[in-house]
Amino acid sequence: MRKLIFLGMIGGTLLATSCSSKSGVSAGEAQTLRSEVMKLKGQWDISNIDYDKNYSIKPFDEGASINCFVGSSWTLIPNNYTGTYTLHGENGCPAKIQAITFSVDKNSVVSLKKVGEGEKAKRVLAGYKLILENPTENSFTLVQSVTADGKAMQIRYNFIRTAK
Repeated sequence: MRKLIFLGMIGGTLLATSCSSKSGVSAGEAQTLRSEVMKLKGQWDISNIDYDKNYSIKPFDEGASINCFVGSSWTLIPNNYTGTYTLHGENGCPAKIQAITFSVDKNSVVSLKKVGEGEKAKRVLAGYKLILENPTENSFTLVQSVTADGKAMQIRYNFIRTAK
């Protein structure tokens, strides 16, 4: 009987250990993070982009000027971490709808992947890391750190909500 109880305790300990969170995030932190991420749900436009204007920037390997992203529309669905962004094709910019997947970690690092038609997100190895700043019900900022001419700089994409 003692062996059975002892084995039961070891089994229970192994089960609890194997099912515990490996991310280093407490339940309260996870709930707070989820709450912050859920603020992103809906439709957004990039209202403006702050960056060093001495450089010509083509975000997200689109081959389009950074100015083409001002006014672009983004749909974010945090329930399954998917969405799209749309370049509207105005002022010499290309028209494009791009499917994306994203995740947000406990340090507010947003990992963004472009997903091609018929492509599985888990097979996409390339992506982008941005920092999520000041998420509210109506706005947020994504900050991308890049290096140009050996100098670190930031690109700040400022989003405003257009619909929930």
